[in-house]
Amino acid sequence: MSTSMEGEEAEEEIMDPSNPMCELLVAAFLAMEPTDCLISLAKECGGGSITKGVQRFVWDQCVNNVVGRNSVLNHSYIKNFLKKLIVTVESSGHDVLDRLYEQYACYMTSFKDDGLLKSNTRVCKSISFLFPNGRPGDRSSRPMKLVVPLQCSVNMLKGDTGCSIWPSSLFLSEYILSYPEIFSNKSCFEVGSGVGLVGISLSFVNASKVILSDGDLSTLGNMKSNLELNQLNAETLMPQIAFYNLNLIECKYLPWESASEEELQGIKPDIVLGADIIYDPSCVPHLVRVLAILLTPNEFRHHQANGRSRDGMMENFDNDRINDAYGEKYDFNQNGTREHPSINDCASFSKKDTSFQCDESELNCCRSNPQELKASNANGHGQGTLQVDASSSGASNGASNGGSQKKQGTVAYLATVIRNLNTFNCFLRLADEAHLSVVDLTETKQPLNLLPYMRSYDRSSIRLYAVSFSCN
Repeated sequence: MSTSMEGEEAEEEIMDPSNPMCELLVAAFLAMEPTDCLISLAKECGGGSITKGVQRFVWDQCVNNVVGRNSVLNHSYIKNFLKKLIVTVESSGHDVLDRLYEQYACYMTSFKDDGLLKSNTRVCKSISFLFPNGRPGDRSSRPMKLVVPLQCSVNMLKGDTGCSIWPSSLFLSEYILSYPEIFSNKSCFEVGSGVGLVGISLSFVNASKVILSDGDLSTLGNMKSNLELNQLNAETLMPQIAFYNLNLIECKYLPWESASEEELQGIKPDIVLGADIIYDPSCVPHLVRVLAILLTPNEFRHHQANGRSRDGMMENFDNDRINDAYGEKYDFNQNGTREHPSINDCASFSKKDTSFQCDESELNCCRSNPQELKASNANGHGQGTLQVDASSSGASNGASNGGSQKKQGTVAYLATVIRNLNTFNCFLRLADEAHLSVVDLTETKQPLNLLPYMRSYDRSSIRLYAVSFSCN
C-alpha cells in the first residue's frame, strides 16, 4: 500500500511554497489561526479540494517543520488541525496520506489536552507581515516578508492579558510598517508594550531608539524573551541581524500609577505609542497623566491654567475626577449632538458606524458647552472624519500646514478597540482637562493589509488616534 501511495503522490503536482496562496496557508498555520481558516486556505490551494499535493505541502511546510519544537500546546493545536484535515479529506472521498494518519496517531498517544487550557501555558506563534509590491517608502533593501516569532498566552481570560497578542497591536504594527517614514530615525516610547510586537516593528523600520515599557514584571520578562527570539538581545540591547537597526532597544518597568514626573520627563520621546491600553476604567486617569507628562512641552509644564498649575492638575486625577468624568456620560449621535449613551459596549463602533467619527472641535469639547455640540466641517475635513493638523498635533504623518517648518512636538499614536463607551468617554474628558487633543486617524491613514491570511483579525473594530498637546 505504501508503494502504491508513493506512486500516486509522484503524479501529484508539487506545490510551490512561493505561490501566494501557499504562502498564506503557511503564515496562517504559524500564527495558529483557527483550524477552519487553515482548511479553507488548504482548499483554495487545491483549487477547491485538499488534493494529495496540498496534503504533502501541509506535511512538508507546516507539520513536519514544527514537530518536536515549541510548547506542548502547539502540539495540541497541530493535533486538532490534523484531525480536522483528515475528516475533511475523508468526507470528500479523497485518500489521506499515510504520514498524516501516522502523525495524528502519534499525537493521540503522546499528548493529552486535559488541563492544558486551565493553565497559562505559553505558545510560540509567528506573525508574518506580507508586504505587497509597490509599498510606500524605500524598501529596496527590505525582505518582502517579516516573520516575528512571539511567545504568548492563548488564555487571555486567566489574567495573562499582558502576554496575549491583542488586535490593536497587530493594527499598530501594520501602521508602523505601512508608514516607516513617520517612525524612521525617531525616538519611540511604547506604554503597555505586552509581548513586544510593536517594538519589534519599530526596530524593523529603523527607529533611532525604542523604549518598551510595562507595569507587570512577568509581562516584562516575556517581552525580553521575545526580543531574543527576534535576534534582539535583551541584555546587550543590540540587534544581531542586518535588517534591524543598530540602536538601543530598552525594556522598562513602568507602572502608570507610580511613575514619577521626573522619570517620565527623562524619556523625551519623539513618538509615544500604545495598543489597547484604554480598557480599564481604574487605569484611565493614570494613563492620561502619563500621556500628559510625555506630550506637554517643557515651556508649558509650569504654566498656570484656569488658576492652577498643570503639575497640580496632573496630581489630582483621583476617584472624584473619575466619577465626574463618568457622571455626565455624554456621547455623540449621528447628528453631531451629544447625548447619554444607550449601550455599554462597542458594538456600534464598527467600520460602517459613523456615530463616533466626529469633527476635531467635538473631541476638544470640554472647554465648550457640554450640553450640545454640532458637528462642523469648517476646516474642510470629510464629514465624520478627523484629520491631523501637523502644526497643532505634531504628528509627522504627511499632513501639512502651509509649508510651516516649525519643529514638530511629541505625538502619541493609540490604537484601540472601544469596548465600553463610558470608559472611552472618560478618557476623552480627562484628556481634554489635561490639554490633550485627540484626533481620529482611522479613515485618513489606513495601513496596508499586511496580514491577509489572519481571518480571525477584525480590523474594522479598531480605531487609531493621534494624541498631542493643545495649548488652546
